[in-house]
Amino acid sequence: MSALRARLGSSTGIARRLLYHSKNHSKTVICANPLPNNYNVKYVLTSRFSTVSDQQPAETIKGSAEKKEFQAETRMLLDIVARSLYSDKEVFIRELISNASDALEKFRYLSVSSSPESPKLEETDRPLTIELTTDKQNRTLTFKDSGIGMTKEEIIQNLGTIARSGSKSFIEEIKKQGAEQASSIIGQFGVGFYSAFMVADKIEVYTRSSIVGSLGYKWSSDGSGTYEIQEVDGLPVGTKIIVYLKTDCREFADDTTVKNIIMKYSNFIGSPILLNNEQINSIKPLWLMEPKEVTQEQHVEFYRFISNSYDKPRFTLHYKTDAPLSIRSILYVPEGKPGLFELSRDSDVGVALYSRKILIKNKAENILPKWLRFVKGVVDSEDIPLNLSRELLQNSALIAKLRTVLTNRFLKFMVDMASKDPVGYDAFYKDYSLFFKEGIVTSQSPLEKEEIAKLLRFESSKLESGSKTSLADYNSRQSNDQRNIYYLAAPSRELAQSSPYYESLKKRDVEVLFCYEMYDELVLLELKEFGGRPLISVENDMQKDTSEKSDNIIGSDDLQQGQVNEIISFLKSNLAGKVFEVRTTQKLDTHPCVIIVPEMAAARHFIRTQAQNLSEENRFALLRPQLEINAKHPIIKKLHKLISSDKDLANMVAQQLFSNAMVTAGLLMDARNLITNINDLLVKALEKY
Repeated sequence: MSALRARLGSSTGIARRLLYHSKNHSKTVICANPLPNNYNVKYVLTSRFSTVSDQQPAETIKGSAEKKEFQAETRMLLDIVARSLYSDKEVFIRELISNASDALEKFRYLSVSSSPESPKLEETDRPLTIELTTDKQNRTLTFKDSGIGMTKEEIIQNLGTIARSGSKSFIEEIKKQGAEQASSIIGQFGVGFYSAFMVADKIEVYTRSSIVGSLGYKWSSDGSGTYEIQEVDGLPVGTKIIVYLKTDCREFADDTTVKNIIMKYSNFIGSPILLNNEQINSIKPLWLMEPKEVTQEQHVEFYRFISNSYDKPRFTLHYKTDAPLSIRSILYVPEGKPGLFELSRDSDVGVALYSRKILIKNKAENILPKWLRFVKGVVDSEDIPLNLSRELLQNSALIAKLRTVLTNRFLKFMVDMASKDPVGYDAFYKDYSLFFKEGIVTSQSPLEKEEIAKLLRFESSKLESGSKTSLADYNSRQSNDQRNIYYLAAPSRELAQSSPYYESLKKRDVEVLFCYEMYDELVLLELKEFGGRPLISVENDMQKDTSEKSDNIIGSDDLQQGQVNEIISFLKSNLAGKVFEVRTTQKLDTHPCVIIVPEMAAARHFIRTQAQNLSEENRFALLRPQLEINAKHPIIKKLHKLISSDKDLANMVAQQLFSNAMVTAGLLMDARNLITNINDLLVKALEKY
């Protein structure tokens, strides 16, 4: 036996974080149908010893207690664990259930192990369950499991040294033997048991190893630096833990409180969890099942459980992979519209992080990017590095890789959905497009930006009103000699089609994307290119010098060059301080003039968000607008005549032309200020009538 223990180390017992409290009563049956390959472990957190079953001999303490001291580092860490390692006291329930689950998994493995060195176990056909019992009167909460239990050596080794996990040792040992069952064992750090000291004045552990011939023992401590061990007769195999609850922690003896905590953290444990003889964990961990085995009804039920909502999932991604990381996940896109809190970047990401069916973090911020906060679901990965309390993810390259893998897989899934169900995707896009645009603006990866951009949709000058196209489809319609993707930002299709900036491309029969949302042009400005083609605003295209022949150029020189120079000189003088350059353009047909600024999209964003506190003079100084005039337009021709015949009216027309161009460009803060000038112009124009 000693040779066997030397080989398996703490693997034949429970990890220190997996405390096993050998059952205080002799009866161990809780589940009606025995579950093969289960183990028997029981935990009890209570202020009093639980009732002994009258069907088995009572537990009897033998001899005097053997008093021992914790190792020095254990004493120092006890206070850290109990006071500061965990942010919520309720997690001690999660930790002890996790320990019980590990004990059951250890027993399952050893009971079917074919290794010649495997120990002989007793009661291998016993039902494997985790039981919790509340007792308000005595301020107790009892955890029991029918798992592997501990020997005296394992009690001292696992419970006397903090941060030495028996589960971790067990996993390492059976992995050497090539066993896959190790993946279902949760314990990693060996401090979870001590989290009970956050709520307890004293903890007692009753445990007996499942190895044939093992004795039962009681371990007890108040966490002050010492513990006692006594031999106990009449213990069933498994573990029971009794914690004497502090007065200010009496809520953990309330069955409703405990039930909610179990459902929050441990609802997907594989073994039955019973609270006061009622099974709590009834929902299966769907993400661990094969996707083809899960029905739509199960997905709906599971989605409503994890999202705490009453709608249905619009799209469901059930994703499993072992490379480059071990990932088991289900991601849902809600059917309903996003709420105000989801639209805010301050809201939490909706994906829960699990490790082997145990909840680690309900809102895992680093697993998906912030712009995917509308996604609901579960991610379970054995490769995730966790801190000791399981409550924070370390900032590591592994987490970044997990985030990248999940994000890319979700984007690919949504591209597939857009192709397979265009009608459903269009309805989704109407409600959720803002999140994709946010992703392009906030992502630091050009590759990720382009992947997100595959999901964008815009109306096109080549399609009917209401029909939308993707950037990829736009590219597929263009000839090889068209190097750019052109877009125009406007509040509506009508304004886009009548825009002076669109006239030149319309004449050349170039397809243009119409962007109606306020921040679309900023998104495309941030995207820069797609499919190797630069994204170009038609307003920026107007600023390029044209090399076209005269028969292809819009506009004509009805005025002599000298007359044109006179108009340009007049406008520069009349609009001094507002325009910083005036020149002619051949790209206009039905419009007399346009305003050009170097970066129109950025300029509009500046006007909307930052220009309120600036004077008009300072705004124009920052924008430095340029006025381009169509010398063939009737208004420009008439303006030349007015310069000499009616200077006042000419001044008013020049100001109005500039204001109209600023409105068309979207650079005027408040168009209501134009009303007075328009009325004055009408009065002046109608003086002769």
